[in-house]
Amino acid sequence: MPLEAFFSRHVVLTSSVIACAHQLGVPIPVLPVLVWTGAMTYSEPLVAAGALVASALAGLVGDLVLYGIGRRFGFRVLKLICRLTISPDSCVHQTALAFDRRGPSLLITGSLLPGIGTIASPLAGALRLPLATYLIYDGAGSFLRSALGIALGFVFHGQVTQLDEGLERLSTGATLFACALLGGYIAYRLFERWRFARTLQTARVSVDELYDMISRGDQPIVLDVRSNDHRRLDRRQIPGAHLVDLNDLQATLAAIPRDREVVVYCACPNEAASVTVALKLRASGFRRVRPLAGGIDAWESAGFAVHNPKGSAI
Repeated sequence: MPLEAFFSRHVVLTSSVIACAHQLGVPIPVLPVLVWTGAMTYSEPLVAAGALVASALAGLVGDLVLYGIGRRFGFRVLKLICRLTISPDSCVHQTALAFDRRGPSLLITGSLLPGIGTIASPLAGALRLPLATYLIYDGAGSFLRSALGIALGFVFHGQVTQLDEGLERLSTGATLFACALLGGYIAYRLFERWRFARTLQTARVSVDELYDMISRGDQPIVLDVRSNDHRRLDRRQIPGAHLVDLNDLQATLAAIPRDREVVVYCACPNEAASVTVALKLRASGFRRVRPLAGGIDAWESAGFAVHNPKGSAI
């Protein structure tokens, strides 16, 4: 049986499997599939309702897996998930900041945003969001995503049906075309990762260099730019570091002497947060600012002292 015919005969199964796989980080865009599902079930309201419920539950199951992983292994697993999902490393940083500002409601709106939708669930687990609260918000987000996609399929069912019939006539050619589109999507995501990696070429300071600077009495200004939620659960801090509220970065800029060496650290994949802040500081006229290679994890792994103070924000 041709692949296209199989999908058409098993609309609910197809949309559910892809919804779950997408939430687990497989680089398959789910919204076009949900739109197609809505178009295919336009004349069968009960089937459409079943597809809505099944795809929403399947997406929730995929999210629950990542939530459990985040709850079990904490923030460090986000680095691995970020790499497996070929999302830009900055997604972890952006999602953490959004979670800081909006709390669990991000699980609803974030379900519609590429990258953030996948990172939000393990982040919620790492932040120890209660399971009941997580299920309510993430379930609402999963339902919203499915409902929106299927509703769009209803609205454009005529156009989608014509496209589907044309693809069925093309048979093997359609399969190759679909594979080419998927390959192009993956290539785009990889390009986004590569492009962000280019910004990471900015000079870093190693943990040994930072330790030597502190030991010599150079008095570098060390900035901890992890999210507030992250610091609440992981209170490790490099001695003397200042806690930065990234939602009010201008306050940080105003308080930093421009003639001092500034070192920025985080706990993101490839130091995404510290690189982002370092670039912003440089754009504001700071010339002696560098991200710390490896962040807080590298500092502790090197055997240097960490402590858990209340800290002072600047």
